[in-house]
Amino acid sequence: MIEHELLFLGLLMEGPKHGYEIKRQIEEELFPFVGLNIKSIYYPLKKMEQLKLIEKDVGREGKWPEKYVYSITPKGRKIFDHLITESFLSIERPYFNIDLSLYFLDYVDKKIASRRLRARVIFLKRIKRDLEALKNNTKITKKHLLVILEHDIDLVDAEITSISKLIDVLA
Repeated sequence: MIEHELLFLGLLMEGPKHGYEIKRQIEEELFPFVGLNIKSIYYPLKKMEQLKLIEKDVGREGKWPEKYVYSITPKGRKIFDHLITESFLSIERPYFNIDLSLYFLDYVDKKIASRRLRARVIFLKRIKRDLEALKNNTKITKKHLLVILEHDIDLVDAEITSISKLIDVLA
């Protein structure tokens, strides 16, 4: 829930938003960069409202039906500051799905392992190419999204380097 709280409070730091606007921003802007997939936004919003981290007001635009507009409270701002600091300082060992396979590498034929690892490198290079294309997309105007892309490109580069060294060892 901490990531969700950080996500929702951070979005509301920009200003009040209605539910659909929050959902759209998560799906269209954030998901491609941070990979958080939110099934329902209303349950976490309700929980944060109960904790008095956000407030919900009823809004209406023209003939449209009423919408709930969410805004962050002073308590929510304090929690956001705490969560963002915790996020910056939280260091956990990264886990890659390949790590478990590497643990059992001794039980796999080296030629098969090399072939599969080369396929992984090809896939990683496609990911890197896609990330670089996204980074060079002139539609991205928010600097923090470019920072995320640079970080992701660096991580993919590191995995390509590591897997390539392993392939050399297996040869």
